[in-house]
Amino acid sequence: MVQSISVRGRTSAPAGTVYALLRDGASWPTWSPLESFELVSEGQGEPEGLGAVRLFRTGRTRSYERIVALEPGRRFGYALEHGLPLRDYVAYVDLSPADGGTEVHWHSTFTVKIPGTGWFYRRILGVFIKRVVAGLVAATEARVAPS
Repeated sequence: MVQSISVRGRTSAPAGTVYALLRDGASWPTWSPLESFELVSEGQGEPEGLGAVRLFRTGRTRSYERIVALEPGRRFGYALEHGLPLRDYVAYVDLSPADGGTEVHWHSTFTVKIPGTGWFYRRILGVFIKRVVAGLVAATEARVAPS
């Protein structure tokens, strides 16, 4: 059974500011619960272009993610290559104008490899993605705040 997660956030920052942080894997450990970043293989035309594989570590968990969507200021997407007991995990971060800022919609779908664990991974990843979105919003707010 396909599991899904949907988390929304809102920032006063323009979509370009949000998108720039999503594109820069090295920035993720500064605004999310992820502890480290490594570019495993470069993408088309640029290091973090389409097809690039990025490795994020958190504790003992190693998550290899391939960039699958790059629409400047609109959409960023990635698919889990391996690292969690999930199949077909794909996530998109959609950015849309909202009250002079940007609405962030981080949504993902996946199936589990171990039957009966869907609820568990949906809950754990849902909490994790909420923390990621909150960190992304806070980081973008800090970039537009007056000095």
